[in-house]
Amino acid sequence: MTRLIIVSNRTPGKAPAAGGLAVALRKTLARHDGFWLGWSGSFTEKPSAEARFETIDGLTVAQIDLTRDDHKAYYAGFSNSILWPAFHLRLDLTDIQSHWYEGYRRVNAQFADALVPHLRPDDVIWVHDYHLIPLATELRRRNVRNRIGFYLHIPFPTPDALHAIPHHEDLLQDLVAYDLVGFQAQRDVAAFNEFIAHEQMYKEAGGTPFVVELGDTVLDAFPIGSDPDAFAQLATSPNARKMYKRVARAMNGRAVILGVDRLDYSKGLPQRVGAYEKLLENNARLRRMVHMIQIAPPSRDTIKEYRVISEELDAAVGRVTGRFAEPDWLPITYVKRAYSQASLAGLYRLARVGLVTPLRDGMNLVAHEYVGSQDPEDPGVLILSRFAGAAEIFHDALLINPFDADETAEAMREALSMPLAERKARWTRLMEAAQAHNVDNWAADYLDALAGPQTSNPTAPSRLRGSMPAGSPQTPPTSTLAFWRSVFG
Repeated sequence: MTRLIIVSNRTPGKAPAAGGLAVALRKTLARHDGFWLGWSGSFTEKPSAEARFETIDGLTVAQIDLTRDDHKAYYAGFSNSILWPAFHLRLDLTDIQSHWYEGYRRVNAQFADALVPHLRPDDVIWVHDYHLIPLATELRRRNVRNRIGFYLHIPFPTPDALHAIPHHEDLLQDLVAYDLVGFQAQRDVAAFNEFIAHEQMYKEAGGTPFVVELGDTVLDAFPIGSDPDAFAQLATSPNARKMYKRVARAMNGRAVILGVDRLDYSKGLPQRVGAYEKLLENNARLRRMVHMIQIAPPSRDTIKEYRVISEELDAAVGRVTGRFAEPDWLPITYVKRAYSQASLAGLYRLARVGLVTPLRDGMNLVAHEYVGSQDPEDPGVLILSRFAGAAEIFHDALLINPFDADETAEAMREALSMPLAERKARWTRLMEAAQAHNVDNWAADYLDALAGPQTSNPTAPSRLRGSMPAGSPQTPPTSTLAFWRSVFG
């Protein structure tokens, strides 16, 4: 049987995987055999050229160590201080240092050197995310002719933002070294094609364009999902019920507006708190009837921009608290730590409003998790940014512009007053979409396109599944996607 080789920045940890894509890919690896290659999380002065193999949570895992300098240049530097902000259209936050690119290429070459000795001619290689864009090029240089696919978990940038990235020409050539490039949303496929069209117009105007020859490379959208059926079960588990009852008791009948995000400037958290402030300012009658909970565990706190956004959020929460708090009522609770998936499922189920308002996001799985956790007889309302990939499939959310505080505040007011019948109708369609786009379907669709006959082309419509009618057969659920965030974090 054809083996599947998965390559990502990190590999699964030694603790048993609670779920997520690790479980889904374990099933996929069991069908195809194969292994998962990534950085071990360890540093060494002289990394071995050989990968270390072990079994972790049922997966065959190959790991490499990195030097501290290479990791800083590859991960904190080029990946997360240049690519991440530029791909999220935050050019003002890019920190361009030329030597980082050298480290980025060097680590990708190290991944290739560790992988090549273990490849068989019919292996299918699946590479994940922006840390490893050059890997196919490095493998091709080592005479690897296997089918190699790439999946980008974050948005693809606009032409102007792409031009601002150092060595973007090399990165585009790296992408077309893959057989299949998968994106989260049709928006991202369009952005890639827009760059090609932009260069063609530049050529017609007499300029010297950068020409990207797609060749046989296929571009397509494969929207990732969670496992909504697993979240539905998790939301009624003992640990979820414990969290639900604990917080409901503290709320004393108040409606909960909930946000759950990694602390990142792309998530629009200060803007979200500002919109909640507008809600309270414009609707005095709601001030004792609602409470906002924002969960935002810190991430990448060694990078200056992440410390800045933490300070901005602290200030926004303090401003709202100081302005509206009463001796017997606080308007907002801000929690800077992570919770278990069961606890989150309980909070999702309790929340009358789920706030998913990133300024720009690849997909945003919190939207999927919130939908999956709702009580079908009394569901909450999803408020969703138009700039999240999830907006392409969740048409029945209240879609908003997160830069517009008044619009977001009005959506909160509408959600809080929405009649039960409308909430149930919207949720039913959202749940159908979440089930159609679950994680198993995502993996199967992508691997079919990578390993099977090629029927796609760069201008083909995205693989967005339509809403499935009640009673339609579904792929069996796996579980949640908590793990996947840690892999690519």
